[in-house]
Amino acid sequence: MFKVLTTIKTGPVLLASFLFLGLLLGGCEPRVEHEAHRFSGPTMGTTFNVTLVVTDQSPPVDAAKIQAGLERELAQINQQMSTYIDDSELMQFNRSKVGQWQSLSAPLAEVLAISRRISERSEGAFDITVGPLVDLWGFGPLAEPEQVPSDVAIAAARSAMGYAQVALDGQRARRLSDVRLDLSAVAKGYGVDHLADWLEAQGYEHYLVEIGGEVRLSGDSPRGDAWRIGVEQPSLVQGDGRKALALTDIAMATSGDYRNYYERDGVRYSHTIDPRTGRPIAHRLASVTVLAPTSAEADAWATALNVLGPEAGMALAEREKLPVYMIVKTDDGFTDDYSSAFAPWR
Repeated sequence: MFKVLTTIKTGPVLLASFLFLGLLLGGCEPRVEHEAHRFSGPTMGTTFNVTLVVTDQSPPVDAAKIQAGLERELAQINQQMSTYIDDSELMQFNRSKVGQWQSLSAPLAEVLAISRRISERSEGAFDITVGPLVDLWGFGPLAEPEQVPSDVAIAAARSAMGYAQVALDGQRARRLSDVRLDLSAVAKGYGVDHLADWLEAQGYEHYLVEIGGEVRLSGDSPRGDAWRIGVEQPSLVQGDGRKALALTDIAMATSGDYRNYYERDGVRYSHTIDPRTGRPIAHRLASVTVLAPTSAEADAWATALNVLGPEAGMALAEREKLPVYMIVKTDDGFTDDYSSAFAPWR
């Protein structure tokens, strides 16, 4: 079987997504209808992969120019949104004076607006100020704690967060208290969208863009039909795909908690922290896949639904009319569940 690319998203702290991304083409010798160019490289602590399909209507491809352009655009997004670059725009905002309005670049303002909207619509299940809790539970830069955090420590960490503690006004924002923002659950998705928009501005209509497991697709695959994207079977090791989806002109993100965790006294603690309780999730949702118009939205919604779990998450998906595919743990293995809006892709 020929695959354009195979990428596993291990993801940053609050987001562990596991996707097989590729053209799942049947037969030993696939029939390729169009020329394809592939570009890749490191970014955002992971990798980016782009497959560009060239048709008779496409502009000529200067591979070196496109590679350089993709890297340049990603460097810009990193400089705006990274928590690992000390002088990034985001880190400068995190150090800004409480109560003082700060001017933002258009990309950062857009990501904050997307994050606020999904935080509100998920009633706080998605929260870009959750960093203190992530650190407390040992899933940030600090080592795993020898003991489970106390109720007092959890309450103290929660007092230093809250998405409503950031006021937004167009391309301005201000911190209402000493919260710090971490965009790891949305910035990769936004990076995918940014690269997709850049490719379209160059005149290309057929592409797959992926960063760390977040993906956006447009037009036709190299064989001249929809892109085939596989959702992985939940497992402690990289395994086979559980479901293959035929997708185009849409974005997709998958979030799960079945690899990043630790155990204390026989209890399993997931890396996914519920901002509303301050504790790791403890439900049976193994992974959730979300389709959305943009990768940033899919990325953030996948995190929110993973926090909520199978019942509350599916209820929210139905209310928001989100195309959602869930893999839920059972006593005997796994079962699949779908939102009503996912019907066209089943």
